[in-house]
Amino acid sequence: MKLSIYCPIILCTILFTGCSSSNQGDEDPAHWTEDQVSDWFDSGEWLGQSPMRPDPSIDRREFAVHYHQNKARWDKAFAFLAKEDLQTLEAGNHQLDGDNVFVKVTEYNSKNPEDVSYENHQNYADIQFVVSGMEYIGRTDLSQTTVLTPYDKEKDIQFYKVATSEKLLAKPGTFFIFFHDDAHCPGLKVNDNAPVKKMVIKVKN
Repeated sequence: MKLSIYCPIILCTILFTGCSSSNQGDEDPAHWTEDQVSDWFDSGEWLGQSPMRPDPSIDRREFAVHYHQNKARWDKAFAFLAKEDLQTLEAGNHQLDGDNVFVKVTEYNSKNPEDVSYENHQNYADIQFVVSGMEYIGRTDLSQTTVLTPYDKEKDIQFYKVATSEKLLAKPGTFFIFFHDDAHCPGLKVNDNAPVKKMVIKVKN
């Protein structure tokens, strides 16, 4: 009698343990727990040899999903970040993997907030970082925006007006990642309008 009572309990325990182990081993970051996402992100293995550090504003789960979907592309981007000659790279576009991964290098004076608009992209994620100088990058969720200019498919960009936003301080040594839902406004002045050298690595979704 005791065996017949305990067998269902043992069976349920085995099944539950098996299910738990299966979930913990899930390779899709969309199904990871918050702890799993944080452990993977904080390990920094994905960053390779780059001395640059990720800004806390990065959506860790969104990044984990994108990274695992196109690991080879993201690895090329972070390998580029490990280069020592970023200061000498000339303005313009530089291909790392054809249209899949490329770098846009720009030099400009930081702008007044009233002179720029928020933007986002559908086909690419942005890794943005300042090589020299400083700037603020405005950032908000798409739910806080209204469309200013319709989506331009050729340029993969759409512009917005925003209701509320936060300002992220961009300076050398730190990078930011923006996905489709991140309406962002780079190039904003910190104190005065001042020279900035900026790089944006475009990683195709």
